[in-house]
Amino acid sequence: MKAQAPTAYGQGLSSQARNLHWLLTNLVEEVPGIRSVAVVSSDGLLLLSSDPDRVDEAAAGPGGGDGPRGSSADLATIVSGLGSLTNGAAKLMDGGPVKQTMITMDEGSVFVMSISDGSLLGVHATPDCDMNVIAYHMALFVGRAGHVLTPELRSELRKSMENVQ
Repeated sequence: MKAQAPTAYGQGLSSQARNLHWLLTNLVEEVPGIRSVAVVSSDGLLLLSSDPDRVDEAAAGPGGGDGPRGSSADLATIVSGLGSLTNGAAKLMDGGPVKQTMITMDEGSVFVMSISDGSLLGVHATPDCDMNVIAYHMALFVGRAGHVLTPELRSELRKSMENVQ
C-alpha cells in the first residue's frame, strides 16, 4: 500500500497526488499574476484546485452564500466548457488537437492548456499578468503532471475534491 499523508483536503493522499498538489501550489506561489488554478478531467470534473476550501462556495450560486466569483468551481466550469468548445471548433476546421486557449478581458485573463490524458489546466490571471510567463509555467506544469495523471490518480484526486465539498 502507498504511503499516505494528511492534506488540506482532510484525507491521506498518495505520493503522486501530493506531488501534483505541490506542483500546483508552486505554480500559484511562484508566478506573479495568477489568481486561481484548476485541473479538470476530460469529463469536466475538478481534480485539483489552488483554493480547495473555496470550491464549494460558488456552488451556492447568486444570492446563495457569499461565494466569490472566479472561485475554483467557476473556473473548472469555464475550463471544461472552453475545452469542449475549442475541441469542437478544431474538429470542424481540421485544425488538429487544441494545445492552448487564451481569453483576455479588461479585468483579467483565462488560460486553458491541454494535458496529455485529455485533462485541462486552467488559470485565471490578473489583467497586468505577463502572459508569456504564465504560458511558460503552465507548459512546465503540464510537462511534469501529464505523464503521472493516470486513471487511478484521477480517481483519487476526484475523491479528495468530493471530500472538500
